Amino acid sequence: MAQKNLKLSSPDKQLEVVIDLADNISWNVTLKGSNIIDNAVISMDMGEGRILGNAPKLRNQSMVSKNEVFIPVVANKDAKINNEYNQLTLDFKNNYQLIFRAYNDGIAYRFIDGNRKTRLVLNEEMTLFFPDGTSSFFPEEESFYSHNERDYLVKNVADMQKGAFCSLPVMFNTKTAKVLFTEASLINYPGMFLAKTMDHAMTSTFPKYVLKAIPNEAFSPDRNQIIEEEADYIAKINGKRAYPWRVFIISDDDRTFVESNLVALLSDKSKITDTSWIKPGQVAWDWYNANNVYGVDFEAGINMDTYKYFIDFASKNGIEYVILDEGWTKSTTEIMDDNENMDVPELIKYAKSKNVGIILWVLWKPLYENPEEILKLYSSWGAVGIKVDFMQRSDQYVVESYEKIAEIAAKYKMLVDYHGAFKPAGVERMWPNIINYEGVRGNENNKWTNAITPEHNVTLPFIRMAAGPLDFTPGAMINMNQLDYETGGPNYAPLFTRPMSYGTRAHQVAMYTIFEAPLQMLCESPTIYYKEQETVDFITQIPTVWDETVVLEGAVSDYIVLARRKGDNWYLGAMTDWTARDFEIDLSFLEKGNYTLQGYQDGVNASRNAQDYKIIKQDVDQNTKLKLKLSSGGGYSAIITKN
Repeated sequence: MAQKNLKLSSPDKQLEVVIDLADNISWNVTLKGSNIIDNAVISMDMGEGRILGNAPKLRNQSMVSKNEVFIPVVANKDAKINNEYNQLTLDFKNNYQLIFRAYNDGIAYRFIDGNRKTRLVLNEEMTLFFPDGTSSFFPEEESFYSHNERDYLVKNVADMQKGAFCSLPVMFNTKTAKVLFTEASLINYPGMFLAKTMDHAMTSTFPKYVLKAIPNEAFSPDRNQIIEEEADYIAKINGKRAYPWRVFIISDDDRTFVESNLVALLSDKSKITDTSWIKPGQVAWDWYNANNVYGVDFEAGINMDTYKYFIDFASKNGIEYVILDEGWTKSTTEIMDDNENMDVPELIKYAKSKNVGIILWVLWKPLYENPEEILKLYSSWGAVGIKVDFMQRSDQYVVESYEKIAEIAAKYKMLVDYHGAFKPAGVERMWPNIINYEGVRGNENNKWTNAITPEHNVTLPFIRMAAGPLDFTPGAMINMNQLDYETGGPNYAPLFTRPMSYGTRAHQVAMYTIFEAPLQMLCESPTIYYKEQETVDFITQIPTVWDETVVLEGAVSDYIVLARRKGDNWYLGAMTDWTARDFEIDLSFLEKGNYTLQGYQDGVNASRNAQDYKIIKQDVDQNTKLKLKLSSGGGYSAIITKN
């Protein structure tokens, strides 16, 4: 077929992709006629001179439109997702395909290689050219060896240093719309990063295939490694396969990035047939608060009495799980035995008698050396899940381990929470027992830094959360304002064993509605929670999975107001940065009928004392207009129950 431009539009005709087949494959995207991505050049180097996309010869093309309903096993934001798109499939000589999809909220593409003899991927190119004036919320990395817990630095693309690179997801802000870039169906293949090249251009970059990694003897060698030897390729391949989707959420409305389900829609189907045992829920968590319980007649620490105290707290408050974080094992590498102060099988029996499940923390490296035997043992004790930590890598070997660990865990009906992890990118849809990911700079950082600001917190829903759930670990009860109201001085100090959080109490509580986390932590010490029972009673009414999500107001890094439905009840959450804000919220999303609203709001004196809050009750219906008054660093939550 003759070389030509090919066009693909979204179902609502607002987005258009134009694909140019000449010396290479390139494309651009417009939204409502305005350029969003000026030019993108894509290819895959499979070695031995075979480059998919080089001098492409189109054999045939086909177009299909779909409009169906997708039902996720774990509903992060919606129990039913409308999957509507137009798809263009391009078949090329040299035995490969390129598929483009256009949705109303973005576009995606993937390569499919049909060559059974393919053994290596040397590189995958994706170079994006953005219009003049494009800036980025840039999660800049210093190394591929990373937890991917970054700040979102606002930078002009043209001003970035050449070679500066970031993890995904990353957001770009053009003059007319924003683009969030991430990936889906990341299976047995390295994670992509983006690096600055020319003035307005970013290009893909990947960790190479690791040939040799050794313990870092200078810095916690049980968990930290030095990559000593790498190959000159990024992936080993066994014949024909589909490669990850490259996903672009595109909108001139910031709310779209919170509501979008593109990563879920572009991920593979569940490999678990019976998923009835996968139960989301809340978790009493020990590590943030350093097991710091007091006012008790036993010595607090990693011991049976302390964990029974956690279990009793969870049981009394209907909290489904307790995590035993670092310290319960004989050592961090001897993970099939508990320490001298613990009898974990006995503790799990005690927890079961209280209707609480136990999740066990474990380092990735010793776990992956013997996952079958270790998970079989933990399952025999009665553990219901694992929290796997310190992967810190995105190369092919580690990406594949996410799937293999989840598969073995599923065999024993165990949940998986990945920490020290890259962002969600689809394996959690194949193995929905992967119920949460970190890959976020969350509350635990309060132990050593003041970086977790309200501005950071209202950036996350629009960028990191667009990729999937995030284990931010909310629930801090020691809350601080930006400045002391008397002196104007700083009102915050990082304390490792007694951490505090920036922003108001209502800001922390709103995270339970706003931050998607099917396994949602309560990070504070149970001793403090007992003193704040009214707040605990509010938090424990909030679900961790949802039937429907509607974003009412939103601006990246400034504020967010959203409503989520579970059954007949609705839940509101609102958060702002350091700017105090007022909102008038229309409740027309409610069905007809009468409702009772239980609200948790900033107190009158929250600007003087961030822990000041007020719980209110009022009758509402779909004609009600709520007036919200958020303090600096403030928040608001509501539970709206149908009468």
